[in-house]
Amino acid sequence: MSAHPMDTAISVPVPVPVPVPVPVPVPVDRSVPARRSAPAGPARPRGRSAGWERWWLGALVLGALAWLLATIALPVASLLGRSFWDDTGRFTGLAQFITYARMPGVAQSLFNSLWLSAVSSTVCVLLAYVYAYGVVRSCMPLARWFRGLALVPLLAPSLLMAISLIYLFGSQGLLKGWLQGGSAYGPFGIIVGSVLWTFPHALMILCTTLASGDARLYEAAATLGASRWRSFRQVTLPASRYGLMISWIVVFVLVVTDFGVPKVIGGNTAMLATDIYKQVIGQQKLSMGAVVAMLLLVPAGLAFAAERHLRARQAATMGVRSVPLVPQPHAPLDRALLAYCALVALALLAVMGTAVLASLVSYWPYNLTLTFKNYRFDMMDGGGWASYGNSLSMALATAVVGAVLSFVTAYLVAKPQRWARTRQWLHAVATLPMAVPGLALGLGYILFFNAQGNPLHFLYGSMAMLVLCSVAHFFSVAHITQLAALQQLDAEYERVADSLGVAFWTLLWRVHLPVCMPVVMQVAGYFFVNAMTTVSAVVFLYSPETTLASVAVLAMDDAGDTAPAAAMATLIFATAATGRLLIAALDAWVQRRTQRWRQR
Repeated sequence: MSAHPMDTAISVPVPVPVPVPVPVPVPVDRSVPARRSAPAGPARPRGRSAGWERWWLGALVLGALAWLLATIALPVASLLGRSFWDDTGRFTGLAQFITYARMPGVAQSLFNSLWLSAVSSTVCVLLAYVYAYGVVRSCMPLARWFRGLALVPLLAPSLLMAISLIYLFGSQGLLKGWLQGGSAYGPFGIIVGSVLWTFPHALMILCTTLASGDARLYEAAATLGASRWRSFRQVTLPASRYGLMISWIVVFVLVVTDFGVPKVIGGNTAMLATDIYKQVIGQQKLSMGAVVAMLLLVPAGLAFAAERHLRARQAATMGVRSVPLVPQPHAPLDRALLAYCALVALALLAVMGTAVLASLVSYWPYNLTLTFKNYRFDMMDGGGWASYGNSLSMALATAVVGAVLSFVTAYLVAKPQRWARTRQWLHAVATLPMAVPGLALGLGYILFFNAQGNPLHFLYGSMAMLVLCSVAHFFSVAHITQLAALQQLDAEYERVADSLGVAFWTLLWRVHLPVCMPVVMQVAGYFFVNAMTTVSAVVFLYSPETTLASVAVLAMDDAGDTAPAAAMATLIFATAATGRLLIAALDAWVQRRTQRWRQR
C-alpha cells in the first residue's frame, strides 16, 4: 500500500547527542533488612488440580469433536459414500453419476440452476447496493427505519415470497396483466422470488462494506476537483469490490441450493434442488439423490472457497490510518435515494403483506371478506396445528442447544493452549456446514442415522434428530460469531487465572460467559428464526409424529390449498418475529444483570 501524501511530507528532525549523566553510588544502610521481591510464577502450586483440569479440558475437546463428527462430518461422508454404492449395497464407482448424466433433462437442470442463480444474484446485489448506499452513505431521513424494514424478510420462509407472487402474478393474480400474457410459473417467478428473500442477506454484507469508507480519499478527490459521480466511480466502487463479490457469491449459494421457491412457483423449470426432492420423495432412490446432492455440493463448495479467499483479501486491504467517513448532505441525491429506498421497502412489504391478506380472506380475489377459516389447519393436509407445535418446540430446543454448543466449541477453539491439532480439527469441522446445502445435509442424516449397526439409529425419525440437523445446518455462522467475540478477550485473563490457581471452568463461568452473553443471546435468536423458517434441511427427516410447519406449507400447496399454505407461512413469520422480540427483551434483562461493568 502506498503511503499517504500527508505522511510522506512530514520531515523527521536529526537527533542531537545529549550527554548521559553518570550514576553516583549510594551508600547502603546495612542495619535495615533488604526487602525481598515476590517470586514470579503461580501464587500457589496447583499440583493435582492442574492435571485434572488438563484431563477435563481434553475430554471436552474430544467430546465436542466427537459430537461434530457425528452430526456434521459423518452424515456428509455417508452422502459421499452412498453416491458410489447403489441401493442394494453394490459398489458402482462412477456408474451412478454416468447414469444420472444420461437422464433426459439433467443438462437442462444444471443449466437452469446456474443461470437462474447467476441472474438472481446479479439483480439482487445491484438493488441491494443502491439501497445500502442510501442507508449508509447518504443523509436521507429515516435511514435506520429503512434498514430495519429491509431486514423483515429474514423472519419469513422463502415459501412466503413464492406464495405471494402467485397471488400477485398467478392465473388469478391482481397484477397478472403486467406480464403481458407471460406466466409467473417458471424463470420469472424463481428470479423474482429469489431476489426478494435473499435481498436482506446481500444488504447486510453491503452495509458493512460501505460503512468502512476512508474520508481521506474523498477529501483528496474533492481537492483535485473530482465530482461526486467521479468519486463514486474511482473511490467508492473500487473500495467495495470485495463486498460486492462476497455478497454475489453468498446470494448465488442461497439460490442454487434453495428448494422452496422453485418448488412452489418454478412450474416445469427443473433445477438441481428440485431434482433431489423428486429422486428421494418421488422415486425413493436414495443413491441417485445422493448423486444429485454431490453435484449440488460442487458449486456450493467452490463458492464457499471463493468467499473465504475474498474475505481474507478484504481484511488485508483495511488501513490502520483510515479516517471514518461522515456522509455530507446533498439534497438532490438524498431525495433520490429516499425515493428509491421507499420504493424497494414498499415492494418488500407489499409482497409479504399480500400473503398475509390472502390468508385472511374468503376467496382470493373474488370474495375479500375477512375470515379465519384458512387457519383451520386440522382440516387440511400437512399435520394440522400439531405441525406448528412441533416447529415451535424444535425452534426453542434448537435455540438453546445451538447457542450453548456453539459457545462451547468456540471457547475450546479460542482459549485452551493444549490440544492444538485437535482444536484445529474442531474448528474445521465446525465451519464445514457453510459449504453443505441443507438438502444434502438432510439426505446425509437419512443415510447415516438409518444405517444398520449405527448405535445412534434410535434417533431416526425423532424430534431430537430434527433439532440436531437444524443445529448442524446453521452451526458455522454461530460458531464463527462466538469465536470472534471470545477472541476479543485478552489472553491475560488466562495467565492471571493460572497464576492464581483458578480453574478454567471458574474463569469460563465468571468472565468469558458474562462478557459474551449478548452475543450468545443473538446467536440464540439466529437459531430460533432459522429453525422456524427452514425447509430444505428437514424436508426429508420428519415422521408422521414430527411434521413441521414449514413442511406443512409445502404439503398444502401441493394439495392446492394455497390460502391455508399462506396462512401457515404467515403464522411462521409472526412466530419468528415474536420470538425474536422476546429473545431481545430477555437479552436486555440479562445485560442489565451481567453487563453493568461496561458502563463504568
